[in-house]
Amino acid sequence: MDSPHNKRNGGFGGFNRLRLILIVLAVLFLLHIIYSTLWQPSDKVQRSSLVKNKPVESIRPTFVSPTDEVPVEEDLRSSDTAAPGNNTITKVKGVFVVLVRNRELHDLRWSLRQLEDRFNHKHNYPYVFLNDKPFSEEFKRTISWITKAPVSFGLVPREHWSLPDWVDRYHMLEGMNDMVKNQVIYGASLSYRHMCRFNSGFFFQHPLLDEYEYYWRVEPDVQFTCDIDYDPFVYMKERDLKYGFTISLKEFPETVPTLWDTTRKFMSKYPEYVEPQNTLDWVTNDGGKTYNMCHFWSNFEIGKLDFFRSERYLKYFDYLDQEGGFFYERWGDAPVHSLAVAMFLRKEEVHWFQDIGYVHTVSQNCPSDPEMQKKCHCDPKKSVDRTRHSCTLQWTQLPGNV
Repeated sequence: MDSPHNKRNGGFGGFNRLRLILIVLAVLFLLHIIYSTLWQPSDKVQRSSLVKNKPVESIRPTFVSPTDEVPVEEDLRSSDTAAPGNNTITKVKGVFVVLVRNRELHDLRWSLRQLEDRFNHKHNYPYVFLNDKPFSEEFKRTISWITKAPVSFGLVPREHWSLPDWVDRYHMLEGMNDMVKNQVIYGASLSYRHMCRFNSGFFFQHPLLDEYEYYWRVEPDVQFTCDIDYDPFVYMKERDLKYGFTISLKEFPETVPTLWDTTRKFMSKYPEYVEPQNTLDWVTNDGGKTYNMCHFWSNFEIGKLDFFRSERYLKYFDYLDQEGGFFYERWGDAPVHSLAVAMFLRKEEVHWFQDIGYVHTVSQNCPSDPEMQKKCHCDPKKSVDRTRHSCTLQWTQLPGNV
């Protein structure tokens, strides 16, 4: 039989073991806190710039891997950062144009907050917001929190967001079904087709844009990753530029199977509209027989509105519209704008804004110049112009001034 003394010692030993376990757990917890604190990213800008998770179906599948990179010695970017011309102009009639739905409000806040912080808080260029449905009061109120610049809210006219009389509904549905079978992105979306047609031929005709000379297109859920210390609108006007871009890519052939043939027919019918010093060599690799799918990614573009309001552009859009390809196929405004630029403008009238950091879904434009990088939060090695999916190298190699 154990003595009372032995029982007391056994109980006390159990208590010591329990205390030791608690001390060990406390030390481990303290080490975890110290480790987590030391290894947290210190750059708040980098943390806030991470691309948010997006549904798979909303991401344009431009796949980029390290093997796609252009060798460093072929870096397309000059060491000079862009700056206004001769500083004879201080302000132009520029406007931000935003086609957006009420449900995209908070994705748009993500974009506008960066645009304001990076650029527009110094200039207060106005915004025109367009929607095929009336804007909600919440939408308008929230926008007023983001910018002090003038804002206007407009409704897209019904005739600009509906099926034209000449479109064969059955033919359109057949085309949609084929795209669904082939898993073409937005293949079954009628609203996406309305959007492409509107941006191709109608946005610049909206009455809210009548007073403006230049526009800058902005979309929800994009990023502006560098400070913009000059005025791109002034830059465009001083150089008499008509169109500016950041990203160029290859289009999905399944969405535009007859767009090039239709464009060739237009050029044959209206040769007087084609600029003699055009840049059509950028969109074809075989002397015009086929389309190589190169196009400017129009979710970012800065352009002169008179270019789109011109007789030649309106003739081109009307010709395409009558063919019905916006609905029978899935012609995007990006290849339409790009083919028009290639037909109607000289290279020196088009500018690659290589210094504007910009991200849309999985593609980005990021300047590699070290001085610019001081004002950015992007990785130049991930810039899409360094990959085989980009058409910017071909653009820079065209004859003429950049």
